[in-house]
Amino acid sequence: MNNPPQEKLVGALVNGLAVLRYLQRARNGVGVTHVARDLSINPSTCFNILRTLVHEGLASFDQTTKTYTLSMGVVSLAQAALDRQNHIRVLHPELQRLAVSHSVAMNLWQVVDDNRVLLVDRAEPNTPVQISMRIGQRLPLLAGALGRCMAVQSDMAKSELQRRYNRIRLATPMDFEDWFSQLDRVREDGYALDQGHFARGITTISVGIANSAGQPFLAISAIAVSAQIDEEGTDALIHDLLNLKNVSSLSG
Repeated sequence: MNNPPQEKLVGALVNGLAVLRYLQRARNGVGVTHVARDLSINPSTCFNILRTLVHEGLASFDQTTKTYTLSMGVVSLAQAALDRQNHIRVLHPELQRLAVSHSVAMNLWQVVDDNRVLLVDRAEPNTPVQISMRIGQRLPLLAGALGRCMAVQSDMAKSELQRRYNRIRLATPMDFEDWFSQLDRVREDGYALDQGHFARGITTISVGIANSAGQPFLAISAIAVSAQIDEEGTDALIHDLLNLKNVSSLSG
């Protein structure tokens, strides 16, 4: 039997994308030596990649600190991709409505591969204190409340769920068996609730929207400081999230 042909990847492009992702994860500017060492790229090659990214407007160079960061050019590229996603345009007004009416942050997450979700849209309430995440931020597929929604829509075996779950860093760890036992309730109720496990003092309520094949696709999450949302407010928010999920599923 013939083996399938191996994919021929362009090494320079693979390294360039690796550098871009590295800059995206870095909280502060980073130097050439640091990037080259962590990515196992030849320092001279790494320098040329960074210099090219600066030339193309995708990275910025600080002459004082001799460090590199992502530039706004990346945002324009991302925005062009997001503009082609009709579900984002359709859902944004609803995210904004729920954010204002319930005084919570609203996030829209999209599955980008087998292991991660990407924040593709958000809406914030008109309150002095806000919980804010940046567009483009990635999380493990099974993280927090949204992860429970993804788990019930996936066809992963329990052993695979456990392997992935055990790699997630939780502020307040939960035993896998306890986490797994909650999935039946999530499947029945249509939403997931996380109170302080993924982030201390934070309550997150999520609903998942599957694609046409029934696989995980989107998750809508409402995020609030736990002390600022009571039982009545939680119930009202869950009601609105489920309504939004049902409408979105029908229109999608």
